[in-house]
Amino acid sequence: MKRRATRAVLGALKGEARFVGGCVRDALLKRPIGDIDLATPLFPDEVMRRLAAAGIKAVPTGLAHGTVTAVCEHHAFEITTLRRDVETFGRHANVAFTSSWAEDSRRRDFTMNALYLAADGEVFDYQEGLRDLRRGKVRFVGDPGTRIREDVLRVLRFYRFHAWLGRGAADPAARAACRASAPLVATLSGERVQAELLKLLGAADPVPTLALMAEDGVLGKILPATRPLEVLRRLIRIEHSLKLDPDALRRFGALVDGDVEGLARRLRFSNADRDRLLALGVPVDLADDAPAQRRLLYRLGRDTYIDRVLLTASVSGATRKLRGLVAAATRWRKLVFPLSGGDVVALGVAPGPEVGRWLAMLESWWEEGDFRPARRACLAELRRRIGSAEA
Repeated sequence: MKRRATRAVLGALKGEARFVGGCVRDALLKRPIGDIDLATPLFPDEVMRRLAAAGIKAVPTGLAHGTVTAVCEHHAFEITTLRRDVETFGRHANVAFTSSWAEDSRRRDFTMNALYLAADGEVFDYQEGLRDLRRGKVRFVGDPGTRIREDVLRVLRFYRFHAWLGRGAADPAARAACRASAPLVATLSGERVQAELLKLLGAADPVPTLALMAEDGVLGKILPATRPLEVLRRLIRIEHSLKLDPDALRRFGALVDGDVEGLARRLRFSNADRDRLLALGVPVDLADDAPAQRRLLYRLGRDTYIDRVLLTASVSGATRKLRGLVAAATRWRKLVFPLSGGDVVALGVAPGPEVGRWLAMLESWWEEGDFRPARRACLAELRRRIGSAEA
């Protein structure tokens, strides 16, 4: 937050701005800081004028809601005029600008996100957010039901924040409001649900929070069929034992059950993520057969192989051989079959489907030989087989 671009934007606004929201929360928790948001009593046109005077690019990204984006040294800063809600309906609201920082804080979602930080380091706390941050309590600002009616996604955000930052029992009032609003979760767009779920699954241990979501009737509204949470719990233990970073998509694969393709379509996963989820769900044989495992590695590739091995072990509970399999996969170097279609044609086979059939046959033979036959041996075997077929 002290980098040159940030100081330049603050300087352009001449002290009439404060950091707000997640960047303040994460700075206080000594966590990595992502987006930097600023709040200001200045109106958007004045914000743009001051940025332009300082030679900083200003983009009118949401003037109706008081938001201007400053771009400085390839960093974006969202600057929003202090606001109060006049009328709310779903995610959208009619707002009026205000000069009151306390009034602006009342329209934010959680108390720990309603903290403001001045450039000199002074923290402004209008909603007891510092207390909640220290206690690990994710608590809505004001009435939880009102906050949720303003944006139903706040139901999922509550559980996500609790998974990452919560300690002890979740706030009872927040949970009660989330339970009451559970039917509304089905109205959210697939993209928004997907994003919140993956963020939640990236927490160190999301299982207790997922159990709360199931108990509160929320999880079933977004994931109609799930595996027992013990599968995900086992996968997380495996990740820890192998010192693997949390992988939200792999954890998602351990959580969901049933029509994965339909679910991926509904939640608007990318084609690549959908394909990975589908591949994850195919179990593999964890037998202690090194050549067979190498053949599987060759066919699947390292990443898909590790995904399937981890998920198979998580579902089955057969983890005894897991460390050795993952270690072997990590050391695996990609192999290239030494023949091509030109080699088949050179031996008199006419171009066409037969070329592919001969190549596939020889590649299987090469795999069965544990990838040891070199190009010369592969050519000799190909020549022998073609000659036998012609005879």
